[in-house]
Amino acid sequence: MISRRTLLTTLAAAPLGACNTVQTAPKLAASADMAGAYTGDVPSEPRHVSAIDNTSLEPKLPRQIVTYRGREAPGTIVVRTNERRLYLIRGDGTAIRYPVGVGRAGKQWQGWSEVAGKHVKPAWSPPDEVRADNPKLPEVIPGGDPGNPMGPRALTLSGGEYAIHGTNRPESIGTFASYGCIRMYNEDILDLFDQVSVGTPVVVTL
Repeated sequence: MISRRTLLTTLAAAPLGACNTVQTAPKLAASADMAGAYTGDVPSEPRHVSAIDNTSLEPKLPRQIVTYRGREAPGTIVVRTNERRLYLIRGDGTAIRYPVGVGRAGKQWQGWSEVAGKHVKPAWSPPDEVRADNPKLPEVIPGGDPGNPMGPRALTLSGGEYAIHGTNRPESIGTFASYGCIRMYNEDILDLFDQVSVGTPVVVTL
């Protein structure tokens, strides 16, 4: 795994990812400290979270509570790219496991970051890399527009233009589909958004 400093330097110099947002009155909360190193291992046999309505989700991709044996501090977000899963570490030996869409081949990254901003109904300005693939995209897609790929909430990450966000393509959750951002079902980003703050540590592993 690369160091957090190397990651932040790399992201700052990298081409723009698909999550370049337009500033829209972010909802900010108190910061949290970076802590621990990625060593987590999540056993099977999860228990379903009872507080979610799974009717709009794919049958095999519900939000779940799982036992978690890692060294990350409670509140840390861990993304396992190859699993296409995001874990929010809790303080009781468990984690909430969310299905996610992750970077496609050549667009993946790993290391440390942290939540730099919380955005409600973020507008989206397609970066050059995305526009090169989709030249007909408008300059800005307003927040809340059905064509906006960010969904209802976005957690922007420090050191670059990646984010954890909702989606207008729920069928892409559980796949390798993005330009490096982490996509979640809109129900799930709403849930995660309310549980984390600016400064929350984020660990991404392949």
